[in-house]
Amino acid sequence: MRKVLVVEDDTAIKTLLKYNLEQAGYQATTSSDGQVGYELALNNEYDFILLDVMLPNLDGLEITKRLRQEKVMTPILIITARDQELDKIIGLELGADDYLTKPFSPREVLARLKAISRRITPKEVTPTPKADKQTLFKYPDFTVDLERVKVMVKDQTVALTPKEFELLAYFIKRPGRVLSREKLLNGVWGYDYVGQTRMIDMHVSHLREKLEPDPKKPKYIETLRGFGYRFNGEPDD
Repeated sequence: MRKVLVVEDDTAIKTLLKYNLEQAGYQATTSSDGQVGYELALNNEYDFILLDVMLPNLDGLEITKRLRQEKVMTPILIITARDQELDKIIGLELGADDYLTKPFSPREVLARLKAISRRITPKEVTPTPKADKQTLFKYPDFTVDLERVKVMVKDQTVALTPKEFELLAYFIKRPGRVLSREKLLNGVWGYDYVGQTRMIDMHVSHLREKLEPDPKKPKYIETLRGFGYRFNGEPDD
């Protein structure tokens, strides 16, 4: 049974989420307090975290920041009000994997959780023949193991969020291709996110910081102004 942590101080929303998650077969733990929610996420293992932005004692953005600093890479879905566009952007920059905008339906929540579960290997674009069955990719500066969901830089494991790993997997399976932001968005996030291409730029920036020898002069994930991005790495045989 998959475990979900819901940190939401609106009693009605929290109750609705818990009920529908449990009806769908999840084990749901809830908290109305940001500090308590943070400690639960830090000290227990969950498959997903639903995290409201406005919380007492510790807000959702700060919780996201602290969890990522502590190398807790559980997928986080930020919950925001309709007019809190800045919270969505900041949440994604801090390491959240997705967001939900109030009001939302329980069905939408369940769909988002299922989408995250199945998006580890992107399927929208046919991989190159060489990369089709390959799962271990070794480059001069880092190694990616798709099967074990593991990235190594200089013999040290690098913590990527689930979405960062999915985006990296999408890139390395399509070396040399010019991929538009829309293509990357649809391939990794899905068609519900059409037009929200800033998410791509943020996640590419995060990958460069973690993988590139010089993030300011990237040699692997190249920006092609007006077109999108291209992954230039060729794995060692």
